[in-house]
Amino acid sequence: MTQTRRASAPLLWTAAALAAGLVALVVAGLLSGLGSADQISDPGPATRWGLPVARFLHHLAMATAVSAALLAAVAMPHRRGPRRRVRRRDAAEAAPEPEHPLYTQALRIAGAAAVVWTLAALAVLVLTYSAVAGQPITGDEGFTQGLISFIASIPTGQAWTAMVIISAVFATLIVAVRAPGGVFVLTLLGLTGIIPMALVGHSASGDDHTAAVNSLGLHLLGVIVWVGGLIVLALLFGEIRRRTPEEPHLVGTVLSRYSTLAGIAVVVVAGSGTVNAALRIEAWSQLVTTAYGTLILLKGFAIVALGLIGWMHRSLIIPQLTAEEPPPGRDRVIGLLRRLVLVEVAIMSAVVALSAILGRTSPPASEDLPPDATPARILTGYDLPPAPDLANYFVLWRPDWLWVTLCVFLAVWYVLAVARVRRRGIRWPIMRAVSWLFGLAGLFWVTSGGPAIYGMVLFSGHMVQHMTLTMVVPIFLVMGSPVTLALRALPVRTDASRGPREWILWLVHSLWSKIVTHPLVAAANFAGSILLFYFTPIFGLALEFHIGHELMMVHFLLTGYIFALVLIGDDPLPQRPAYPIRLLMLLATMAFHAFIAIALTNMEILIEASWFGNMGHDYGFTALEDQRSGAEMMWGLGEIPAMLMAVIAAIQWSRDDTREMRRTDREADRTGDAELQDYNEMFAQMAERDSRR
Repeated sequence: MTQTRRASAPLLWTAAALAAGLVALVVAGLLSGLGSADQISDPGPATRWGLPVARFLHHLAMATAVSAALLAAVAMPHRRGPRRRVRRRDAAEAAPEPEHPLYTQALRIAGAAAVVWTLAALAVLVLTYSAVAGQPITGDEGFTQGLISFIASIPTGQAWTAMVIISAVFATLIVAVRAPGGVFVLTLLGLTGIIPMALVGHSASGDDHTAAVNSLGLHLLGVIVWVGGLIVLALLFGEIRRRTPEEPHLVGTVLSRYSTLAGIAVVVVAGSGTVNAALRIEAWSQLVTTAYGTLILLKGFAIVALGLIGWMHRSLIIPQLTAEEPPPGRDRVIGLLRRLVLVEVAIMSAVVALSAILGRTSPPASEDLPPDATPARILTGYDLPPAPDLANYFVLWRPDWLWVTLCVFLAVWYVLAVARVRRRGIRWPIMRAVSWLFGLAGLFWVTSGGPAIYGMVLFSGHMVQHMTLTMVVPIFLVMGSPVTLALRALPVRTDASRGPREWILWLVHSLWSKIVTHPLVAAANFAGSILLFYFTPIFGLALEFHIGHELMMVHFLLTGYIFALVLIGDDPLPQRPAYPIRLLMLLATMAFHAFIAIALTNMEILIEASWFGNMGHDYGFTALEDQRSGAEMMWGLGEIPAMLMAVIAAIQWSRDDTREMRRTDREADRTGDAELQDYNEMFAQMAERDSRR
C-alpha cells in the first residue's frame, strides 16, 4: 500500500500543479472577455470555453510527449550498466542488454502524452471550425459538410489537420520504437508540429509575416523543451528517487543535462516572445490598457519568475547533486528539488494557459492589409524597397529571427568550444575560427540583409541570395571544421546515454551520411537541384509559401555545404574522393552552371511571371531584363567561388603530397631505407633468373 502511494505521489502532485493552469485559464478568459457572447454568430459557451481548454491540453500534451522522447534520446541512459563496445561479428550472438528503467518510463510517458496530444488536436480542429463558422457543435449534416470544407480549403483547417496527422503518427510509432536513433528521429517528427502552429493565428495574418512566424516558431520550440521537459522530470521523480541508492549521481546528471537545454530554451523563449509581442503591440500604453497587453505582462512576469527558479537549480541544487561525494543532506536537497519542480510546473501550466487565451484575443495592431496596398505588399507582405544598388544591399535589413538565432547560437558555441580546447592544451588554428565567424556573418547578411529583401521582388536579388547561400557561405563554414572541433570539445558520455558528441559520430557513420556525401550524389544534388528548382513549379512554391521559402534556403545551404565538404573539408567523412576526382567534379559542376546560366540568359519567357511580372516596380528595367541580369550573376557568383575551391583543393593536394614525402623520408631514415633495398633486391633476383635462362 505504501509503495503504491509513493508511486502515485508524483502523478498526483503533478496533476495538482497542472490544475493551476486551468485556474489561470479561467481568470485570463474572464479578463479577455471570453465569457461574453459578443460575436455576430456566437458558437455558444461550449465552444468559447472549450477551445481554449482544448488548446491548453494540446500544448501541454505535445510538450510532454516530444520532451519525453527528447530527454530519453539525449539525457538518459538507454540501458543498464556502463557503455561498452561490441564487435560487429559478435553482435548477433550477444544477449540484448535490458533497458534502463528511466528510459523505459520516459517512453511510456511519451506514448501516453501522445495519445492525449492526438485527441486534443482533433478537439481543437472541430472547435476551431465551430468558432470560425459561429455554429454550435452538432451532429447534423450541415455541420459535418462545413467541417469537411474547412479541412479541405481553409489554411487554418489544413494546419490543424496536419497536426492531427503528425500527432497520430507520433503516438503510433513511439510505442514500437525502442532504439535511441529511432526515438531521436521521432523527436524531430514531433517537433515538426511547430510548423502548422506557427503558420496559423495572429502571426499568419499580421504585419511583418516572416518575423512573426519565425519568432513564434522559436517561441514554441523553447516552450516545448522547457515546459515539457520539466513536466517529464516531475513525472519521473519517483523513478529517479528509487534509482538513487543504486545510482547516486543519476538525479544530478539528468537534471544537469535538462538544465543545459532549459537554459538555452529560456533565452529563446524570452527573446522570441519579446519580438512577437513588439509586432502585436503598437505603443507601451497598450500593455496596460488592452486585454492583450495585460496577458503579455502576466506571461512576462511568470517567465522571469521561472528564470529565477532555474537559476536556483543551477547554482544551489545541481552542484550538490553532481558532487563526487554525496552531501550529508542529500534527501533534504532532493526534497527541495521536488518542491521547486512542482512550483515550476504550476507556473508553467499557467503560462501555457495564458498562451491559449492569447491565441483567442485580438491584438491591438491591425492584422488586415491596408486598402491601398501595393501589388508588392499583396504578394510579399511588404512594400517595395528602394531601387536596388550596391549600397542598399548592405544598408537595408529585415531580420529573419530563425536564422539570426541560428547564427548567434553557432557563433557563441564555436567561441566557447575553441576556448575549451585551448584550456586543455589543444592547438586550434585561429584562421579556422575567423573563417567560421565570417561564414556566419555572410549567412546572417544573406538571410536578413539586402539579398533577403530584394530576393522576394527581383529575380536578380533572388539569384544573389541563392548563389551566396550555396557557393560562398559554405566555403567559409567548411574551412572552420566545426565537426572536428565538436569532437575535441564535447565530453564523452560513459553512462550508456548519447550526448551531442555521440550523436555527431552516429550521424557521420550513418547510412544517410554515406549516401549524401558520396562524390557522385553530392555533385548531382548540387548541380541537379538548380535545374529542378528553376524549371519546375518548386520555384513558385518557394516564393508563395513561407515554409517553402525557408526550406529553399535550408536546401541551398546544405547542398552547398556538403559539396564543399567533400571537395575541401577536413572534417571526417565516410569516404572522400582522391584529389584528381575532386577537380573533375568541380570542373563538371562549373560547366553545368555555365550551361544553366547561358540558357537563362537566352530565355524569352519570364520565369514565374505571375510573381516577378506583377510587382509593379519602377526601377527602370523590365522583369525580363532583370532575369537576364540574374542569370549573369549566377554565372559570375558561381564561377568565382568554384575557382577559389579549385585553388584550395590544389593547395591541400600539394600539402598532402609534402606530408607523405616527409613521412616516407622518416620511415626510410628509421629503417635504413629497407623498402628501397627490398625493391632493388627483387629486381636483382629477376635479373639473375633471366641470365640463367
